[in-house]
Amino acid sequence: MSNLVAIVGRPNVGKSTLFNRLTETREAIIDPTSGVTRDRKYGPVHWGNREFRVVDTGGYISNSDDVFEGDIRKQVHMAIDEADVILFIVDVTTGITDLDEVIANLLRRQKKPVLLVSNKVDTSVKEAASAEFYSLGIANEVYSISANNGYGTGDLLQAIVAQLPEAVSPSDDGIPRIAVVGKPNVGKSTLVNTILGEERTIVNEVAGTTRDAVDSRFSAFGLDFIITDTAGLRRKNKVEENIEFYTMVRTYKAIERSDVCILMIDAADGFSKQDLTIFYQIEKAKKGVVVVVNKWDLIEKDHKTHDEFKKDLIEKLAPFNDVPIIFTSNHTKQRLIKALEMALKVYEDLTKKISTSQLNDYLLEIITATPPPALKGKYIKIKYITQLPSRSPAFAFFCNLPQYIKEPYKRFLENRIRERFEFTGVPIRLYFRKK
Repeated sequence: MSNLVAIVGRPNVGKSTLFNRLTETREAIIDPTSGVTRDRKYGPVHWGNREFRVVDTGGYISNSDDVFEGDIRKQVHMAIDEADVILFIVDVTTGITDLDEVIANLLRRQKKPVLLVSNKVDTSVKEAASAEFYSLGIANEVYSISANNGYGTGDLLQAIVAQLPEAVSPSDDGIPRIAVVGKPNVGKSTLVNTILGEERTIVNEVAGTTRDAVDSRFSAFGLDFIITDTAGLRRKNKVEENIEFYTMVRTYKAIERSDVCILMIDAADGFSKQDLTIFYQIEKAKKGVVVVVNKWDLIEKDHKTHDEFKKDLIEKLAPFNDVPIIFTSNHTKQRLIKALEMALKVYEDLTKKISTSQLNDYLLEIITATPPPALKGKYIKIKYITQLPSRSPAFAFFCNLPQYIKEPYKRFLENRIRERFEFTGVPIRLYFRKK
């Protein structure tokens, strides 16, 4: 694994701004509201010929009214335990606070390199004020930076690289990426934590606990994949705070970066309009999909409940109704691993390549038996089919009059491809071109 650098500090000292600066992204949410970051968020950093990962953490707090205080502290401790180097961020505009002292005492007990970083230094006067932080007794040098405009971050990166042990960073190329998406409070974080076997993200009954899209890599038992926990997506007319808008954008980006999406829905709510909106977003992005019906243990059932629920769901997904549906319970852990296994199976189908000879031997016989309907006395002849080199399955049909092929016949051909080559949960694109 690549080296890891943890960014810690009290709320509103600029941890997420520094994370974005070092990773050259806007992945971490930045807002004046205290406590915006809750989960650990990871990102790659390249400096010179070195590559390492940096982790953003929630602001370390104590004795507050925040219901997430204990969970945030736990996440900070886990990030510190994982890290090779720790960046302790303080705010030059406020000086040393009681909470800075608490964090300094915590870090003194760590047998790891700690770099003390004085942030929000954008004038020479403020740089002189950074000397105050030497009294924390945690480092021999204070690095004065401005995470907002980049001042001093080059020197900081040099210092980080000097402290890092040698490591070979693995590449994420070719590794399946699975995004867990859905409305707030349907159990996404619990599913991710169960799969990973650790509390990677905070789980709480309060809807909207997860705000960032949080990547985690799993590599064990012969499996290797990246799973992303995402913020719950509300209807747009309910997105009022800036923070909620940003989390919505992060979730849509997570869908775009993924290969397969696990769409979690609440069994008690059924398949709502908002669930359908998320499904359309997945389909639009041409990603594989598995629908997971969670909290199934809370539903009163008879021998027809399962089949009726599934039938209703498939009807709502039409015409893309070749979608795997798994009924789960986070409480009893029922079929959670099966949901993961199905997502990995969908990934295999998503990346499947069918030879041109297989396609033509199978489809041309079907097309001869059931040709496209003639239009205006003109007959359509499909001569040749091949799979295109794309990320998701796409097939080109070469024919004499491609403009006359209508949607019903396109769906007919798509269904035949699905039946023969098993593309369950995978979007398929068909293109008709003039030979």
